[in-house]
Amino acid sequence: MKLGIDIGGTFTDLVLLNESNGQIQFGKTLTTYPDPATGILNGIHQLIREYGMKPAELAGIVHGTTLVTNAVIERKGKKTALITTKGFEDVLEIGRELRYDIYDLFLTTPQPLVPRNLRIGISERMDKNGTVLEEMDLEELKEAIKFCIKEGVQSIAVCFLHSFSNPSHEQKVGHFLSEHYPQLYYSLSSEIMPEIREYERTSATSMNSYVQPITDEYLSKLESQLKSLGFEGVINIMISSGRLTSIEGARRAPIHLLESGPAGGTMAGIFFGKLIQKPNLLAFDMGGTTAKASLIRDNQPEITNQFEAARVRRFKKGSGLPVRIPVIDMIEIGAGGGSIAKVNELGLLIVGPESASSQPGPACYGQGGELPTVTDADLVLGYLNEDYFLGGGMKLRKDLAEKAIEKYVSGPLGVSIIEGAMGIHKIVNENMANAARVHILEKGLDPRHFSMMAFGGAGPVHAFGVAKLLHAPQLIIPIGAGVTSALGFLVSPLASERISSYVCKLEEMNWDRVNRMLKDMEEEGISFLENSGIEKKEARVQRIADMRYAGQGHEISVAIPEGLLNKESIKEIEKRFIDEYELRYSRSIDKVPMETVTWRVIVSGPTPEVTPHLSKSNDVGNALKGSRPVCFASLGSQAIDCPVYNRYLLQEGDRFPGPAIIEEMESTSVIGPNTSVEIDEYKNIIVTIG
Repeated sequence: MKLGIDIGGTFTDLVLLNESNGQIQFGKTLTTYPDPATGILNGIHQLIREYGMKPAELAGIVHGTTLVTNAVIERKGKKTALITTKGFEDVLEIGRELRYDIYDLFLTTPQPLVPRNLRIGISERMDKNGTVLEEMDLEELKEAIKFCIKEGVQSIAVCFLHSFSNPSHEQKVGHFLSEHYPQLYYSLSSEIMPEIREYERTSATSMNSYVQPITDEYLSKLESQLKSLGFEGVINIMISSGRLTSIEGARRAPIHLLESGPAGGTMAGIFFGKLIQKPNLLAFDMGGTTAKASLIRDNQPEITNQFEAARVRRFKKGSGLPVRIPVIDMIEIGAGGGSIAKVNELGLLIVGPESASSQPGPACYGQGGELPTVTDADLVLGYLNEDYFLGGGMKLRKDLAEKAIEKYVSGPLGVSIIEGAMGIHKIVNENMANAARVHILEKGLDPRHFSMMAFGGAGPVHAFGVAKLLHAPQLIIPIGAGVTSALGFLVSPLASERISSYVCKLEEMNWDRVNRMLKDMEEEGISFLENSGIEKKEARVQRIADMRYAGQGHEISVAIPEGLLNKESIKEIEKRFIDEYELRYSRSIDKVPMETVTWRVIVSGPTPEVTPHLSKSNDVGNALKGSRPVCFASLGSQAIDCPVYNRYLLQEGDRFPGPAIIEEMESTSVIGPNTSVEIDEYKNIIVTIG
């Protein structure tokens, strides 16, 4: 028995999986602030009440959290200092000197997490090849740390120039801190991000130090609380690349948890894609606060190392703090069930990115929220059942939703409440479709060639509208769509990624050095898995090089052949680079040498193989619950009588035409006219869009 837990901005989702028979059970509860661990315990108690789950029977818990992201955005980390090479104290301030909006005369840039008075330079120097030019001054280091203690610093980031080539000076600082100041947390850039690019490396290391104390405190508290319930199994944490790490790995490098929740959704998309033999999908995840879309090609996620946290303008590229960590490449916009709708100063209706979150929540929650949200509009349009939200666990107030829409939307616009609600629904669908379309087109691909898989609490409500705008041929709504990210945690492999920079042209490469480097990284990864209880024979090794044409400023990731590399390997590596380059840019460049920049070795454990089915799948009865008035965008503002189905009673092979509403505890699927619906052998909803 394993339990997946996903803490979102509005809801905390839980999935209980019996690996022996594939049986799954779900839980969903409101996320609690300021302590999200309370929401986890509430969800576990819910599973205990409803299914008789015993925490002592759990072999493992897999957890994804927004803790790190929120701490960086809200600046709620601990006081952090930076120790760096003398003369480089202002790297965090200078950055790349780029303007994310060249027309904004009052541009606001993200403030460094470490203030200027706590950025301390000490004498030491390496060259780019790792040769020591100046030994580290130990006395300066001692004085710097004494100053940090005096200033109340709890965590120290260490980032020396060219430490990716030779980490010895940073390691000396780490040993000194461990021996003399064990109460201090510290992060070494040679461990967190051993790559070239000083600004990004310093930014990532500082951010890791900034959130390390609160992450350690949170995980220790969570461990203690789970132990008090009788849990004695293993805790794994989902990281941003869609892989799992140990709880110790999360403590050491919490920066990798920045996008842990959304990554689970993509991994679930891969799992279901393999199950139903759909290797190419657009995974669409819409929750209470944001919507995200990611591409899955050949059953693999798109991974990027370009990521930003704590953007000044949340959806404006370049306005955040750079973090070069492996992250599943996805587009994110401020469109969720809690996104607030309003009429702006130009008299135009806009939706998001501000969210009502879980407190006070949408107006229809009846918890004090007065502003109209997407959920309020969906309720007024008939998509949601006010008596069956969260399976009847939460009563919605349609009267409060109508009141909010009338006051802030339909009244100012001079339209009916239904028209105001339809406007909210259509605008949020257009926003999500436009973002997904651009995300796909930027990769040189056609959105019409990708079926959409929709999940998240609000995803199935809006997926049909978004899929239709994208001209997607098919919409797939998996079993447990409302808690799919938590299920994704349970079907993801435990893995370790090791990184090392070696900038060199292929024809000048020292292949002995490369082979030693790859072997060392592979052994480190295998050791990590073995410490987590996975045998070496079960490990899968993947080698990747970030490559570019000599003279270029950015790289693309290229898979590297197995075995020992030598001059004979150059031809194959060049071919792989050209294939990847042409796929992205539809061209290659002749007579320009290719070079590697960063080498990566990913060592993964086995992917869990289960065939999921609901514990309620044996229920029998008439799946058609009845009907209710529902408004669809394609039919104007006039409501039609729409059939409503109980998802738990739908059986394999059931077919019926749209429009239809399909209800389950965790979410509601809205299917528009001119469609055909089929239930496959895994109880997934397959919608063919006519």
